[in-house]
Amino acid sequence: MILLPQEHAKLVYQAIVAAQVSQQFPPFDIPEISIEPTKKIEFGDYSSSIAMKLAKIANMKPADIAQIIVAHLPTADFVASVELAGAFINFRLNESWLKQQVNTIIQEGEQVFALSIGSGKRAQVEFVSANPTGPLHIGRSRGAIVGDAMARVLEAVGYEVEREYYFNNAGVQMQNLGQSLHTRYREQLGQEPMYPLEYKGDYLITFAQQIVAQHGDGWLHEDWTTFKEYAEQAMFKMIRETLHRVDIRHDTFFNENSLFDSGEIEAVIDKLKASGDLYQASVWEGAAPEEIQKEKDNAPAWWFRSTRYGDDKDRVLLKADGNATYTLPDFAYHMNKLERGFDVLVNVLGADHGAQYKVVQNGVEALGGDPSKIHVIIVQMVRMMKEGKEVKLSTRRGDYVTLDDLMDLTSVDAVRYMLLARHANSHLDFDLDRAVARNNDNPVYYIQNAHVRCAGIFREAKVREIPEHEDANLELLTQAELRFLRKAMELGNVLMDATYNYEPHRVAFFAHELSSVFHPIYDEVRVLHSEIPTDLAQARLRFYRAAQIILKRLLLLMGMSAPETM
Repeated sequence: MILLPQEHAKLVYQAIVAAQVSQQFPPFDIPEISIEPTKKIEFGDYSSSIAMKLAKIANMKPADIAQIIVAHLPTADFVASVELAGAFINFRLNESWLKQQVNTIIQEGEQVFALSIGSGKRAQVEFVSANPTGPLHIGRSRGAIVGDAMARVLEAVGYEVEREYYFNNAGVQMQNLGQSLHTRYREQLGQEPMYPLEYKGDYLITFAQQIVAQHGDGWLHEDWTTFKEYAEQAMFKMIRETLHRVDIRHDTFFNENSLFDSGEIEAVIDKLKASGDLYQASVWEGAAPEEIQKEKDNAPAWWFRSTRYGDDKDRVLLKADGNATYTLPDFAYHMNKLERGFDVLVNVLGADHGAQYKVVQNGVEALGGDPSKIHVIIVQMVRMMKEGKEVKLSTRRGDYVTLDDLMDLTSVDAVRYMLLARHANSHLDFDLDRAVARNNDNPVYYIQNAHVRCAGIFREAKVREIPEHEDANLELLTQAELRFLRKAMELGNVLMDATYNYEPHRVAFFAHELSSVFHPIYDEVRVLHSEIPTDLAQARLRFYRAAQIILKRLLLLMGMSAPETM
C-alpha cells in the first residue's frame, strides 16, 4: 500500500523542480512539503499549503506560486484532478484507482500497511520494570499496555523488536518483602512474628500457606533471606502470569544487580572520573553560597557534572556512605543497552521519572554513547471511575487495584483499549461502566462490533452458498464504500506518526474513527438482500473482506482480539 500524503508530496516536489528548471521559480532549497487530508470532501481528498511557505522564499504571491506548481504537476494514477482554492492546492483521488485498493488490501492481508521505516534496525522497548515486591497495580498496568502497543507499532513498521523488563531484587524493599513473608509464615504456624509486616497483601498469606504445605515447620529457623528468595520467585511467576493473561510477553528480564556483578558500574565511575565529569564535594559546585555554607560540614558525595550537558544542577551518583543512587545504575544500564546494538531505545516510565531520563541522556553523552537513541514515553496516573465518581476498589491482594482485578471486573480487551486510548502523558479516567457496557458507548464494543459485522456477512454468504470472486467488478462500488476506503488509506500514516512521535495511542484513536465511518456504511450498503444484483453483491463482498482485514489489523496492533461473534 502506498502512503498517499507522501506520494502527493513527491508530485509537488517534482513540480517545483520543473518550475525552477523553466525559471518560473528562482533557485532555492525546497522545504518540507506537507500534505494533509482535507476536512471536507468538497475541497478534495488531500491539500497542500506549500505555496504560502514558498511565498517569502520565492518573493512571489502565494496564489501565483500555486498556479505554477499545478501547471507543472506530473500525472499519477491515483490523482483524478487538482483544484486551486486561493493558495491551497487540492487533490481529488481517482475513484477507479481507489476502488482497486480493495484487492490490494486483500492481497496484503494481515500485513497490510506494513512499512519499512525500521527495516534492518533493532529496537528495544523497556516497560513495566516493577521490582518483584507485589502484583502489578493499575499504575504499572497502563505502562504495560502502552509499552506493548509501542512494540507492536515498531514491529509493524519493520523494526526487529525486543521487549525488556528491568528489575532490582535487592535493597530495603526486598528485605521488607522477605521479612513480611517470614512473619506470615510464622503466623501460619501460630508463632510470634520476628519482623514488622511492611507488606500486607494477602498474596503473602498464600505464599506462606504454600511454604507450610511444602516444608511444614522446617523453615522456622531460616532467616529472612530465604523467604525473600521464595517471595521473589513466586512474585515473578505471578507477574508473568498476569502479563501473559493480557498478552504481554517480555523477551528479556534484566537484573540491575548484574551491573554491579559484571563491573559495569565500576567502569562507569572510572570513566567519569577520568573525564572530569565526576567530582567529590559535600554540595554541588554550582550551589548558592548559602547552600554551600549550610552543607559544608556534611560528608562529601560523588557528583556527576550534569550541568555540563544542559542540566540545571549536578547530580549525586555515589552518596557519602558509598552507596549508589538510582542514577548510577541507570547510566550503566543504558550504556549496556547501546552496547547490545539497539538502534532505538524506548523507555516507558511513570510520571515521577519525568526529569530522570534527561539526566540519563546526559550521562550517556558523557560516557561517549549516543543519547539521541533514547526515547521516553511518560505515563500519567489512572483513576478508577464508576457512575461518574472516583472509586477505591478493595482487593484481596493489598490496598490497591491490580491488573488482575481490572481484568476480572471488565475484560482483557477493555483493559488494553481503555488504557491505550489516551495520550500516555495525560491523566486517564478508567470508566468501569463504559468498559463493560455492550453498546456503542463502549468504544471496545463499538470497534470490535465493526469486525463482527463483517464476519457475519461472510457466515451468511457461506450459508447461502454465495462465493467470493476475485474478479468482482469493483467499479460497481458506490460513494458509501469509498468513504470507508478513503479513511482506511490513512492507516499507513497513522503508523508512521505513531512511530516517529512514540505515541501508540494514535492507533486507538484511528480505530475508533474508522469504526465511526464503517457503521453507517454497514447500515446503508447491503450485500445479501434479494434486491441486490449478483454482480454488485460480489463487489460488496470484496469490499467487506477488505474492511474486515483493516479492522482486524487495527485490533491486533492494539493487542486486542478480533471476534467474529458477540
